Amino acid sequence: MEQIDMGKLMEILSKVDKKDLEKSIAKANEIMNSKDKEQIIKDLSDKMK
Repeated sequence: MEQIDMGKLMEILSKVDKKDLEKSIAKANEIMNSKDKEQIIKDLSDKMK
């Protein structure tokens, strides 16, 4: 299993609106506990573009 790039994840989360931060933290926890991390990160990254 590939190690998640925490720097990349934090960079994505840093772009999130402060009022959405709690949701983002919950999402980050979901990502960390997911077997499908890469797909979730890809989806989040696509939404940021």
